Amino acid sequence: RRGTMVTVNVCIGSACHLKGSYNVINRFQRIIKDKGLEDKVVVKAAFCLGECTKAVSVKVDDGPINSVNENNIDKFFESNVMRRL
Repeated sequence: RRGTMVTVNVCIGSACHLKGSYNVINRFQRIIKDKGLEDKVVVKAAFCLGECTKAVSVKVDDGPINSVNENNIDKFFESNVMRRL
């Protein structure tokens, strides 16, 4: 699976913004940098993903929308991003 680029979309709509979407984006970027995955994983800010009750909403590629926060982000990255690489 060489050349595969994983896209992590983090919602920055109002509900997610209030729940800390920028902290989630920054943490994802730090994990990616620490693991040396800059050429394999890209984090994008997304406008409302339609799952406001799941704030902060995160979607990996075309997968389901998940609720991510600072407590589960590392585990989420392992199980939802690393397994795609």
